[in-house]
Amino acid sequence: MPDGIATKFSDNPAADEAMRAREAAFSRREYDEAIRNYSKALELEPKNYAAVLFIGNTLFRKQEFAKADEWYEKAIQLDPNVETGYRYYADTLARQGDMAKSRSMLIRAAVAEPYNRMVWRDLMTWAALNDTRIHFKYAGLLSDPKPIDPSAPKSEPLFEVKLFPQRPKDLSDAWRAYLSVRRDWKEHGKFKQHFPQEPGYRHSLAEETEALTAEAGVLETLRGDIETAELVLEDQSLLLLLKLHEAGLLEPYALFRLGDEGIAKDYAEYRSQHRNKLEEYMDKFVVPPAHAPGH
Repeated sequence: MPDGIATKFSDNPAADEAMRAREAAFSRREYDEAIRNYSKALELEPKNYAAVLFIGNTLFRKQEFAKADEWYEKAIQLDPNVETGYRYYADTLARQGDMAKSRSMLIRAAVAEPYNRMVWRDLMTWAALNDTRIHFKYAGLLSDPKPIDPSAPKSEPLFEVKLFPQRPKDLSDAWRAYLSVRRDWKEHGKFKQHFPQEPGYRHSLAEETEALTAEAGVLETLRGDIETAELVLEDQSLLLLLKLHEAGLLEPYALFRLGDEGIAKDYAEYRSQHRNKLEEYMDKFVVPPAHAPGH
């Protein structure tokens, strides 16, 4: 914290004082005294997340890992949308050799707070310890593989998408399908239809998911045609998009990988209804399991 600014642990003055006493004891490595002060804070404020978390952390410092785990579990139950309890729990599990459960806790930490750098730092550390790496690749086309001539007549919009009276011919058709949806949301009023309460346009999860779905639909057609299948099959990013589409995980992908300021505003609501899908995406597509001993 900047000089002169003190950390506030609680709005309850007595609980805050107990927490500060604990901080002083902890800094002196008087861990039993620190736990007594935390316990006092909890008596005054039973739902004090910091007190529960720090009791676990103090037990961790005493190398009483099993007891520390119990307190991290309590912190998670108090607020499942704070990443710290999961991440601290993952650390104790890793030190006890339970890499599989440690991985699970870090995945849950990422779901709790996906835009927190600390979570990804610890995920990468876990991956390095287990001789693997985080898979966080882009899916689909990032740009038109066959750019349209900008000198085209103005009467022919640059990103006009036709309804494919004939089968699509190349990857540019997939890119155009994506852009068509994005344009509908931004320029043709679709955002206002879906979010009438918002003052102006923003990039949303609903828009990005619909655009990716349109792109995937064209790619499926291309993959199913003997004349164009190779265009898709030879590109891992396109195959990844199709796998995400088939698994029903385009929304988690967009939230984690494409989560700009606009999309991030949709995260909390999506998490409240689809936490399992967010965890599934991280499990299947982002964090590989630890290698078995001897492999």
